Amino acid sequence: MRILVAEDEQQLAKVLKTAMTASGYQVDVVNDGQAAVDSAKQNAYDVIILDIMMPVKSGLEALAEIRAAGNRTYVMMLTAMGEEDDRVNGLDAGADDYLTKPFSLKELLARLRSRQRRDDDYGNGVLEFGDLTLDGNDQLLQSHNSISLTNKENRLLQYFILNAGKELSVNELLSHGWDEEEQADQEDLWINICYLRQKLQAIQSKVMITGEKEGPFMIAR
Repeated sequence: MRILVAEDEQQLAKVLKTAMTASGYQVDVVNDGQAAVDSAKQNAYDVIILDIMMPVKSGLEALAEIRAAGNRTYVMMLTAMGEEDDRVNGLDAGADDYLTKPFSLKELLARLRSRQRRDDDYGNGVLEFGDLTLDGNDQLLQSHNSISLTNKENRLLQYFILNAGKELSVNELLSHGWDEEEQADQEDLWINICYLRQKLQAIQSKVMITGEKEGPFMIAR
């Protein structure tokens, strides 16, 4: 998973990055709320961890702006002990979870592992983008007509739609379209993207997947 940590306490941010990197996660760190908003707009993350008390913009302000942009990334808030209103406000603003400082690194890593297991179970819900409707459960893509998707096409298109407007690298797409035990490379990804493009044309959608074989790729209306 790729994780964004927004934390202005330099020492804590360093500890978090070290622990999560050692667990195999790719971690970006920013130190204020505005930088968190900017980074979330530019990059595809699986988890965003926001401290509430940050300079420039608070974690709550950053969360509100991230959600207003249509970003559905899983967000975990870090709150001070006893600040119940912060926790309530964070959940009301669109946070998915919170941790109260001081917290256990073991607990944080356990929550990230749990989140990763749920992320690996693609196929839930209905997503819309442009003139497309993607039913992940039935692996059905609809526009002017409908067409069935393979499991890989379904997973890739979900990831594209959830990160619309962002350039996605070959490695990011491979890590979200294939399970860890599966052997896949750039050629496998390119074949599936070509099939997705053909299916978008077949249902007469105006949505396009841009990019050459080497990437990056992006979905556009």
